[in-house]
Amino acid sequence: MKKTIGFTAILILLLASCKTDKKETKASIATPELTILEQVAQANGYENWKNVNELKFTFNVDRDTTHFERSWVWKPKTNEVSSITKEDTITYLRKNRDSTVTKTDAGFINDKYWLLAPFQLVWDAKSFEFTHTAESEAPISKKPMQKLSIVYDNEGGYTPGDAYDFYFGEDYVIQEWVFRKENQEEPSMITTWEDYTTINGIKIAKSHKMDGQKFDLNFTEIHIN
Repeated sequence: MKKTIGFTAILILLLASCKTDKKETKASIATPELTILEQVAQANGYENWKNVNELKFTFNVDRDTTHFERSWVWKPKTNEVSSITKEDTITYLRKNRDSTVTKTDAGFINDKYWLLAPFQLVWDAKSFEFTHTAESEAPISKKPMQKLSIVYDNEGGYTPGDAYDFYFGEDYVIQEWVFRKENQEEPSMITTWEDYTTINGIKIAKSHKMDGQKFDLNFTEIHIN
């Protein structure tokens, strides 16, 4: 009788151990923790980007009394781009672009970066090195914020070697940034990220202003389908 009880107790312990192992295995294959790059992208609705078939927007720069604008239609699934200006409309596939559209495509990459920089952190992740500082002073507001600095590789793209410093709070939504051409120490441009709107689950800052200057880089006619 004692031997039977002992064997039964051991069997129960083994079964309990197996159950515990299964739970630990489940936990180990759970969704991995997001990187800081992914957290910033997700804070702006990156999970909804897969549903986007077409993006339309107008890029504007208002400086003092001058105004500049150009409009774009981008179909990300085929990477077809249309540039729309007062002069003409140019449509091309980015994978088949040639020297005749180099200037146009460089403009598209610039304008798209301003619009979707949080997503570029994921799209370009293999093209830059980054560092994350848990607390730093934002350059315009002087508020304590997180700082994410990225430095692009010295080869590839239209502006190799450039650097950006992103400033954001606990919600990972960008509030200010610094552009440093060719990773120079001194800022080339510092602007806000403000006037946020959410369209089909995607969060976009419509306005970027410089402190103490009559400058507003902004977006209008934004349509996401």
